[in-house]
Amino acid sequence: MMILVPVKNLAGAKQRLAAILDQQARTELAQAMLFDVLETLATWPDCPEVGIVTSDPFALQLAHQFHFTVIADEANRGETDAIELATRFCESQGIDSTLVIPGDIPLIESSELAKIIAAAPAEGSVVVPAADGRGTNAIWRRPAGLFPARFGNDSFKPHHAAAQATGKPCVVLSLPGIALDVDNPEDLRRLASAPGETRAQRLIRQWDLSDPLLAANE
Repeated sequence: MMILVPVKNLAGAKQRLAAILDQQARTELAQAMLFDVLETLATWPDCPEVGIVTSDPFALQLAHQFHFTVIADEANRGETDAIELATRFCESQGIDSTLVIPGDIPLIESSELAKIIAAAPAEGSVVVPAADGRGTNAIWRRPAGLFPARFGNDSFKPHHAAAQATGKPCVVLSLPGIALDVDNPEDLRRLASAPGETRAQRLIRQWDLSDPLLAANE
């Protein structure tokens, strides 16, 4: 098994937060969230092999720091293409299952990852929706290429339908730490008010999120 984390170029991250954060702040936030996610993986005693699918310099630095595998994504076209590339890599290496998670779920806990693996069928999938029920924040597949992972704002229903169409068991899990991703200003406020002291939380608690015209760090 391999955990796959696709990371786009963080220098242009989180465009949907542009109304309240400038690009420097958005990049810092994306970097902090990615660090939180990868640190959780690195400190999980039962963690399987991790593959970081990226060409981003900061992500590459973290991958080397945590001794994770780098799957080079020079094209940097997006999560869907990155995971297709990484899935082909896993199949070529004889890896029978994959767990795809994004790099912007800073409240992820190893206990939630363990629940995914515990719920995984012998063949089939486990899908974890985002908090809004529309996105997908984790997909486990065995075989690794059981169905394509196609990410986007409304990816959960298509993923669930694709999983069911395989005729294999599909388990849907609601996991609150994995469910909270950060795509819009309300997500930022929700993350700031949630229990915890992740790097991302400490960063955004320094900002005045009550000001809709905020451009942090200008």
